[in-house]
Amino acid sequence: MKKSLLFISILSILFLAACGGGETDENNTSDGGEGQTVEITVGASSTPHAEILEQAKPLLEEEGIILNVDEYQDYVLPNDDLASGELDANYFQHIPFLQQTISDTGYELESIGGIHIEPMGVYSKGIESIEDIEDGTEVIMSNSVPDHGRILSLFESAGLITLKEGVEKSEATMEDIEENPMNLEFSPDYAAEFLPELYHNEENALVVINTNYAIGADLNPLEDALFIEGKDSEYVNVVAVRSEDADNESLNKLVEVLRSEEIQNFILEEYEGAVVPVDGE
Repeated sequence: MKKSLLFISILSILFLAACGGGETDENNTSDGGEGQTVEITVGASSTPHAEILEQAKPLLEEEGIILNVDEYQDYVLPNDDLASGELDANYFQHIPFLQQTISDTGYELESIGGIHIEPMGVYSKGIESIEDIEDGTEVIMSNSVPDHGRILSLFESAGLITLKEGVEKSEATMEDIEENPMNLEFSPDYAAEFLPELYHNEENALVVINTNYAIGADLNPLEDALFIEGKDSEYVNVVAVRSEDADNESLNKLVEVLRSEEIQNFILEEYEGAVVPVDGE
């Protein structure tokens, strides 16, 4: 009888210990209590997103949040890994890209806040100005469909093409080009990360490069681009999360810190206008 009671007591102690273990777990994104440290993992493009996140780390630590940054070199895996739960959030994409991903995959993701704009630019190794563009010049561009309307709108703003009347600019495709007086040859066949290399190798082409990859290749969008989007671009880069985490306190604190005056000043000073912070309004 005594042995039975002893065995039951041991089982009770083990049960209570197991139940109590979760109370000291600090590596989660649940809204922690007072004095509890929370860890979050955010996927980001190396430039400028990961660099901006590194500046936010000490500010988040003051709020009891440990930020881990996973860097990516492509535009597909960050959303795959977010949807699968390997990431708590990601910060690399603009709203049309996120919307296209949701439409294509069915992922339950959403933006919890815009942080900055990266004006897209058109570059050429051998063409020095818009006036020097010759008839039939190739336009090398990303195979990312959500960027096509953006790129075509940029060329229309530069006076090089005209899009069909009534076409939604952000959704425009090559078939929506109404006038192309210089017979520009649009080639939407390349992964965005390879565009800087093509810029160096294709001297007589126009290469449309996303600003994060341009900066990573030591190009200054404001100085090296033949023409570039204005600062009023609608393509705001956002922090995305799984829909179930949209109200998570720690992830929303991340957005708050990224929109803080300290981080906005860092963006302005570090990138000299090539990356433009937004105020969240």
